[in-house]
This record gives sequence, structure tokens and C-alpha cells, in this order.
Amino acid sequence: MYKTILSILVSFLCLQSYAQAQLPSAADYKQFYNTKTLVVIEGSPLSGYNFKIKELIKKNWHLTDYAFISYDEFKKKKSDPNYSFLITSTVTFNKDKTNARYHFLSLLLGGPAKDLASMTDLCSIPLSYLNIDEDRYLYKMGSLIHFVQNHVGLVVQHPEIISKNVLKYYNKNNVKIKGKTLYLLQEELQKNANSIAKIRKVYPGKVKFVSEDEIEEAIASKNKDVVFLHKVGPEQTKHKARCFKVLIGAGDGKFYYFDYHMVKKKQTDHFLLSDFRRIAN
Repeated sequence: MYKTILSILVSFLCLQSYAQAQLPSAADYKQFYNTKTLVVIEGSPLSGYNFKIKELIKKNWHLTDYAFISYDEFKKKKSDPNYSFLITSTVTFNKDKTNARYHFLSLLLGGPAKDLASMTDLCSIPLSYLNIDEDRYLYKMGSLIHFVQNHVGLVVQHPEIISKNVLKYYNKNNVKIKGKTLYLLQEELQKNANSIAKIRKVYPGKVKFVSEDEIEEAIASKNKDVVFLHKVGPEQTKHKARCFKVLIGAGDGKFYYFDYHMVKKKQTDHFLLSDFRRIAN
């Protein structure tokens, strides 16, 4: 399941290739509602992802009828326009000299495409760098699935955003962080922002250091007062490339903030003090 990203509707990187590639159309999003969504299960029978995705889809998927299939079945059915597919894949970016590879969750439309990369991509979201332990993102999957569904509904209602910078659209939501509590894993914060006292110097909002279990519980209970960090960084991998930083509502699955930086000496694999400054404004 390998995919070279030519464009991602949720324009995480705003790469030059984004403007050159063909975007999904408003008709594609409407067509999605006429499909049956096939959730592609990963190959390993011991995959924690498989157990988690089955549980969460049964509880939370409400846009279309659905079924679970293997990757072999996906290869047979991917050209059928009566199906859409929720699938994980290995992703690289065009003209990326870092050679970094990422693990993405994508919602794709069936149709006449020669390969996975050519399929109509309605929404893609990074889960992790490749070969990062899946436990680093599985506890957040409920909100990521919520977001995918929200995004499709948003585009159907506002198809004009297809041709715009969707990142800019989502970042407008950050004003709504006021009054909510940021749930953060302390180890995901830059050293100059890893205490309440340090954060308070630039960000006046509510912050709480929590565990992964507490974030998962906030998502499961749909706690509307909580916004948590979804950080996708290189961690222990050798490729020091992008660190994605997304603040997501535990109760509504909305993106309240999105940014990324290239990992360097002063821009480590963390949520930065400068990110707190941005959401404070």
C-alpha cells in the first residue's frame, strides 16, 4: 500500500505540486454518499489497528454503509465507482530530498485509476512516520475518523474551499480554543515549553498535562471542553523531516490548529513555544 502524494485535499504541506495536480471535484464528494465504504484491514492478523478500526467504525461511522475487506479484495474492487475506501498507506512527497516515509489514513473513491496514488483522494491525514509503533496514534483514531467525516460534510456544504488553501480555512478555527482545555503529553513539548510556567508566559489558556489514556477517554466520552495535540514526528527514525502539529477537538473532531515545521536543531520534534504564541493570537 504505497502512495506518492501528488495532492492532498487537506493541504497539509502546501507543496508546489499541489497546485499542479488534479483536485477532487464537488461532484466527487457528492458521489461519495452513493457509495459503500470498504474499510481496508491491514495484513497482520495481530495488528492493533485492525481491532481498533473495527471497533471505532462500528461505533462512529455514519456517512455511508460500510464493510471490512482485505487488501487483496481492495485490489479487485478499487476500480468500482460504487465503492469508497478507507485505507492506510505509505506516503512520500514529490521532490522530497529527505526520503521520509509516512503512514497516512485516506478516504478514496473507487474508479478507473491505474494505482493507489491515482485514485481520487477525498481526505488524507498523517498518522505517523513509517515504522513508528502504532500505539503512538491508535488512542487518537476516534477523533481522526470523526475529522474525516466532518471534512467530507464541510466540502459538500462549501465546495468553494476545494480550490482554496484548506489549511488556512482550518486555522481560522483556532479562535474557538478559548475556554477549552488543552490536553498535552508533556514529552511532546519543546524544552522551553514543557512546563505550565513556561507556557503561561506566552499562552494564557487552560493547559493540562495528561496521559494517552486520558486523551482516549476524552475522545470516547466526546468531551467538548477538550482539545488535544496530534503530533506526527520522526521520533526515533533516521529521517528528520516534517513535524506535523494538529490540535483536534476531542468532542467534535474539528481541527483547531494545524502547522508543520522541518525538524532542525532549534525546531525539534515537538510542539514549539512558537505554536503556543500562534494559538494565543
